[in-house]
Amino acid sequence: MSNYTAQNRTAGPVGSGVQSVDRAVSVLEILAQRGEAGVSEVAAEIEVHKSTAFRLLGALEARGLVEQTAERGKYRLDFGIVRLASAVTGRIDITQQGRPVCERLAGEIGETVNIGVLQEHYAVNLYQVRGPGAVGAHNWVGRLTPPYATSSGKVLLAHLSAKERAELLASGMRKQTPHTITAKTKLEKCLAEVREQGYALALEELELGLNAVAAPIRSRDGEVVAAISASGPAYRFTEEHMLEIASVLVEGAEEISHRMGYLG
Repeated sequence: MSNYTAQNRTAGPVGSGVQSVDRAVSVLEILAQRGEAGVSEVAAEIEVHKSTAFRLLGALEARGLVEQTAERGKYRLDFGIVRLASAVTGRIDITQQGRPVCERLAGEIGETVNIGVLQEHYAVNLYQVRGPGAVGAHNWVGRLTPPYATSSGKVLLAHLSAKERAELLASGMRKQTPHTITAKTKLEKCLAEVREQGYALALEELELGLNAVAAPIRSRDGEVVAAISASGPAYRFTEEHMLEIASVLVEGAEEISHRMGYLG
């Protein structure tokens, strides 16, 4: 069986949908490897009828992901792929540019430092550095968290438009701890303060015993695209201490922003 042939396909409507996605991805992989290919070649490679391969290529062409070459019948990747890849590239750039700053700040502050972004309805960390005083070995990278309950999430929410924020929070806000802000009016007041002061605090709002502070990272055009945060145990990383080191974190965020091309 071909390397591109789907494995363990599920029966029924859901399985059929998954199978179509699997085949479409396989088509993209074939074109990436070969440069270009005809309907018959694609059909043979993924072991489907030519009419199925034609429909897959037509759907991908309609989305701007593939195009027909001057020689009709041959297909190659189109620039829609670049549009999709650029979204990932931007996040890679943030972690690459932020790595040395995170490492320095983790050493200076002594706690765990993360870079986070919004992903759909969640805040998610892309990169983490543990400081010398970090307690435990918890890895926050990739963990989806409710943005209203985290310092990074508050920073990111604060810089969305009111419409975008309402859409993101449309599913509601649930208590993660007794300290989680779930009232929209109270959250909006908190976010206004975040915009004014340039950083956000989270006081045991995601997990009991965990505090965090975060500041915004801006892209070349000034858009807030990520946040850098420092977090630690509440008994040591107190609100007073976070307020003392907030300016250090803000300066770190500004340094990453400048490394990303922001001149403000």
